[in-house]
Amino acid sequence: MSDIIRKIEQAQLKAEVQEFKVGDTVRVYAKIKEGTRERIQMFEGVVLKRQNGGARENFTVRRISYGVGVEKTWPLHSPNLDRIEVIRRGKVRRAKLNYLRDRIGKAAKVKELI
Repeated sequence: MSDIIRKIEQAQLKAEVQEFKVGDTVRVYAKIKEGTRERIQMFEGVVLKRQNGGARENFTVRRISYGVGVEKTWPLHSPNLDRIEVIRRGKVRRAKLNYLRDRIGKAAKVKELI
């Protein structure tokens, strides 16, 4: 990667990002625009994966809402993210938890890291 691209990406990075890993249960506070108004909406779930790095880094969060699995993916350094709170740490041995998509109920839980 050239130095010019690296400098542009460094300028776009957020100063402080909450440290979290795959398997953690997080609350993501995202800014939602409805017409001229703006509000903050919370989305709580398990982090399934983190992809790429630098300014292009994305993460995916999954939760079960009324019996249906819902996944959302955000860019980590997006200006539309207000903040990320870690609720609990998960004990996992994989980088991507795609197997959770096939599980239902208690089998879809991740053990807590103490």
